[in-house]
Amino acid sequence: MEWLQNPVFTTWDSNTSLWSNALITLYMTAGTMLFATVVGLPVGVLLFETEKSHGALARWVNRVVGFVVNVGRSFPFIILIIALIPVTRFMVGRVTGPNAAMFALTISAIPFLARLIEINLREISAGKIEATQMMGASRWQVIRQVLLPEALPGIIGSLTTTTIAVVGYTAMAGVVGGKGLGDLATRMGYQSYDNVVMVATVVLLIVIVIAIQGLGSFAAKAVDHRARQS
Repeated sequence: MEWLQNPVFTTWDSNTSLWSNALITLYMTAGTMLFATVVGLPVGVLLFETEKSHGALARWVNRVVGFVVNVGRSFPFIILIIALIPVTRFMVGRVTGPNAAMFALTISAIPFLARLIEINLREISAGKIEATQMMGASRWQVIRQVLLPEALPGIIGSLTTTTIAVVGYTAMAGVVGGKGLGDLATRMGYQSYDNVVMVATVVLLIVIVIAIQGLGSFAAKAVDHRARQS
């Protein structure tokens, strides 16, 4: 099988190796999800908590944060990463490479994840929340002891969905110098007319997505007390 002698399979050079670029893609995905979760989860909780609040300040916060989230979700990623070039240069010190791409990936993933988290929290029965409040629980206790535990299977599902979306974004980031499998497919596959490289990168991306979905589904079922009771 001559295609196995292709340099993308036989070297670890980051410019030509399928395996090195796969690791770069996983690095960008993991880093992006870490930062997106740290920011996106609290933002999602904030959107949920302020949505039905009677306070003027809370309603104002909900409108402002909701507007920012909607604007962030409306940007196609390829446009966003170009629009963020000046900010990326200021924050990261460069506009190419995995770390620069990770900045834009995180900015794109945060509003996407935050809105999904808000939807997960909306699905919790109001009766459980009211019962906890009647026992004298503070709002922070409700969030920590009811909202997040009850929504955990859905939150894991949202994290899985966002992670898969980020994998796709990394491929687009590669087109503008972000490295990873997208960069390899563009340079070594499309521009060099090498169908072996194109097929290999697509297959590997499919494997990565299937693995992420499988792990996410397993984790969601493991923490779902409703599934254990049935």
